[in-house]
Amino acid sequence: MLTAYDYPMATLVDASGIDAILVGDSLGNVMLGYDSTVPVTMDDMIHHLRAVVRGTKRAMVVGDMPFLSYHISREEAVRNAGRLMQEGLAQAVKLEGGIEVAETVRAITNAGIPVMGHLGLTPQSVYQMGGFKVQGKGEEAARKLISDAKCLEEAGVFAIVLECIPQQLAKLITESLSVPTIGIGAGVHCDGQVLVIHDLLGFHSDFKPKFVKQYANLKEQIIEACRQYTKEVKDKSFPGQEHVFNMAEEELKKLY
Repeated sequence: MLTAYDYPMATLVDASGIDAILVGDSLGNVMLGYDSTVPVTMDDMIHHLRAVVRGTKRAMVVGDMPFLSYHISREEAVRNAGRLMQEGLAQAVKLEGGIEVAETVRAITNAGIPVMGHLGLTPQSVYQMGGFKVQGKGEEAARKLISDAKCLEEAGVFAIVLECIPQQLAKLITESLSVPTIGIGAGVHCDGQVLVIHDLLGFHSDFKPKFVKQYANLKEQIIEACRQYTKEVKDKSFPGQEHVFNMAEEELKKLY
């Protein structure tokens, strides 16, 4: 699974043969310039979801439920999950949390909406966690994550994202579940992996979490392309004759 947030990127990711595309609330960081995912709204998610779905032919599209869209009441959670499906055209939704959101997960799945869980480092709770830190390193925290995962499975999730937890714990959780796990900073023993597309492509080479592998460095290529364009505009080498349109000579003479 990879993220995508707009039509052109979705078409490319989908063409690669990827199994699933996550329209994550991480769009707040990588597309909208926020410091966290907290400011992302339902309208933001729906706007980006629709663009991604239009660019997707084969991959499953999952939409994140943003901050406070499923916390106030189960009825509102079901309504918002339904909006991501009906207005955003998502095929499933993802939400963060363990036992505390289990009954919400159950209500959403009972409404016929597939739900993906998310445990470990949950970015919507980053301020409560005291920052972007590895979760589940101690026995008590690890047991809580194992319990949360089983609780989410029992509530009806079809998969669980495990973010920034020790690989040994991810292995234990994966082996204890019948639904697949998708890791991000959780090691190779998960059933699948997910990365933010902008991290994978090296758009932000000045910020690289430990769990990210950059498969390209598009940041420098894009900057250099823009520099070359600026240079050629200034020295009049662009546009060249191959980029312009011409009038017939007899039509041009009539203007003088």
